Amino acid sequence: MIRILLAEDMHMVRGALAALLSLEPDLLVVAQVERGDFIVSMAERHRPDVAVIDVDLPGMDGIAASEELRERLPSCRTLILTSLDQPGTLRRAMAAGVGGYLLKDAPPHELAAGVRRVAAGHLAVAPELAMSAWESGGQQPLTPRETTVLRLAADGADVTQIAEQLHLSAGTVRNYLTSIVSKLHARNRLDAVRIARDAGWL
Repeated sequence: MIRILLAEDMHMVRGALAALLSLEPDLLVVAQVERGDFIVSMAERHRPDVAVIDVDLPGMDGIAASEELRERLPSCRTLILTSLDQPGTLRRAMAAGVGGYLLKDAPPHELAAGVRRVAAGHLAVAPELAMSAWESGGQQPLTPRETTVLRLAADGADVTQIAEQLHLSAGTVRNYLTSIVSKLHARNRLDAVRIARDAGWL
């Protein structure tokens, strides 16, 4: 039996995904969360084999949460679900060690097959997403942590709020922001947000 943690902020979507996965005889949803910053603690409690995670979650985005989960609970593999075809996001997910990356509107049997592949230690990437990432070229220059910092800044959080949310010092957050602006060859923080969004990295 493959044990699954499901992370999705939309209640109806989460319920539908849980119901679909539960129809499979070898899959069992053992935990559900609606926020990215709840994933690791819930995974440590329920010890899933695979975490199926929406890429865009409140609190912490799905890819950053996947990276943290990989550090804290290496036995749990991750499969990211997205509704958007953003090549930069796929490259960021692969850099974070994600095991799978599928579209939310894929047929149910593809999701179940993806969970099984990821649980077995194989990659499961939607072919259309892989092709899009291949064709788009450019690499994502930001680390997952830098991307999380920039995403919070893009949502309107100031340095102090970002520091509190990520349990960092304000100085460390400022260093991250300086690094981000430099790596993206941006004029300032707002320009960095624009560049990252245009590239599909946020």
